[in-house]
Amino acid sequence: MNKTILLGSIVLLSLTSCKKQIDNLIADSTGAVKAANQYVLYTIAQGEQYSNKSGYVEVQYEELKFNVKFDSSAIYKTVSPSNQNDINKLFGFSDNNTQHHQFSARFGWRYSNNALRLFAYVYNNGEMTFKELGTVAIGTENTCSIKVAGSQYIFTLNGKIETMPRAATTAKAIGYKLYPYFGGDELAPQKITISIKELQASL
Repeated sequence: MNKTILLGSIVLLSLTSCKKQIDNLIADSTGAVKAANQYVLYTIAQGEQYSNKSGYVEVQYEELKFNVKFDSSAIYKTVSPSNQNDINKLFGFSDNNTQHHQFSARFGWRYSNNALRLFAYVYNNGEMTFKELGTVAIGTENTCSIKVAGSQYIFTLNGKIETMPRAATTAKAIGYKLYPYFGGDELAPQKITISIKELQASL
């Protein structure tokens, strides 16, 4: 092999390697791409609503499955007592290839009446509905899933199943990923950290 071809091959390999590293850094910095079966720590800073990892990621789901662990930062008190029952957002997806305030399904959570409560939280044609799924303990691992089944979403929390209506017309949920968000009407009263491990990637 002559020196010109050899040098060109080395440069090409080097550029390819650098591109992969850059792509990985970009994905990691936005939280858009994470390896399955690894916990990712999402942080909502005091006085904020969005988590530090909220990159735009297009998805298609038949089922979204994940584990979640809350620590003591999930125990909070709102400034206005009337806001204590507001539902914070945990994890999910928009649907019907449109905005999440039109069509979406996700888990919600709040700390109220001395318990950490998880919810099914759905938008259909711009109308929001929710249903409490149960309480979970601080520091424990909880398995959650949302399955798309025609005109229903099937929510599962630690083996307990609840259904919610689905008005979207696509066979799969087509949209973008939805990340942890505080509120509600108020900003986070303290730094809140939530660990999530995705168990199934988009299909």
